[in-house]
Amino acid sequence: MTAEYRHVPVMLEEVLSVLDPQPGEVVCDCTLGGAGHSVEMARRIQPDGLSIGIDQDDMALSAAAERFAREVPGAEHRFLKGNFGSLDDLLVEAEVPGVDCFLFDLGVSSPQLDIPERGFSYHEDAPLDMRMDPGNNTLTAAEVINHYNEADLARILRVYGDERYASSIARHIVRRREKEPIETTLQLVDVVKEAIPAAGRRHGGHPARKTFQALRIEVNHELDVLDQGLRAAVRWANTGGRICVISYHSLEDRIVKHVFSELSQGCTCPPDLPVCVCGHVPIVSVKTKRPLKASEGEVRRNPRSRSALLRVAVKLDVTHEGEKEAQPAARPRA
Repeated sequence: MTAEYRHVPVMLEEVLSVLDPQPGEVVCDCTLGGAGHSVEMARRIQPDGLSIGIDQDDMALSAAAERFAREVPGAEHRFLKGNFGSLDDLLVEAEVPGVDCFLFDLGVSSPQLDIPERGFSYHEDAPLDMRMDPGNNTLTAAEVINHYNEADLARILRVYGDERYASSIARHIVRRREKEPIETTLQLVDVVKEAIPAAGRRHGGHPARKTFQALRIEVNHELDVLDQGLRAAVRWANTGGRICVISYHSLEDRIVKHVFSELSQGCTCPPDLPVCVCGHVPIVSVKTKRPLKASEGEVRRNPRSRSALLRVAVKLDVTHEGEKEAQPAARPRA
């Protein structure tokens, strides 16, 4: 199965530029996938660097191990199964004192979309699953579709999918499941098409795209763990450590922007006070006032990069608490 695990790393050159991995550093790919980003970072941290990879998909972990053995033989790496929402526990397991580069690529890996039995695709008929970690997650998209009430379905579609016709789709789902369970992807696609007016289906891509996105987020609790994972990464980052996040829709990007903004907030005391009394010390410096986007050339080569938004922050030296500002320490080069 790992032979089918193909992964085109999104915004690879931009990731390497902003993270700037150096020989001897520790890098952590919190969404390992097919290891496209991790392999290139591993090349740059040789000979003494360490690559940590985290994924909740067994297929991804196996494919990444095979790729490392083939493309960067001898590179030290530790691949761990789990979700970055549990980043604290996973890095304790990895036995590292700190990390220099963190990467979060929040998109669904190509194989999860392309292999029908995973249930992520609205182009192929398959069981409504959408679990990224079937071994530890019992909630499937079919459970959501067939057991959530109409109000909750509409809320999920509206909030997680930004679906204009959320109420209509929820209503049609409830009506259909009263006759028979909705158990496959194409059954759900048919319901969505029935719920959206013909004029609404002519624009904005596949009519079921937003519904499937919303279900995937609900099934895998994606937004709940993103905030946790980002804050854990900042805690574990060494002084001068870089945290890079690629998100693919506005809800994810909003969380990233909020966390980075909050943690970059410094002293809020009036400027005429001689010493800080508020206690606010910036923990990170945000390097992207506006998110970076994929180039036109990359979008042509890899259409899935079209919606990618990249943000990066750098961990500051917070050892001098109580000062008006904390300045970033110089990053040692190996």
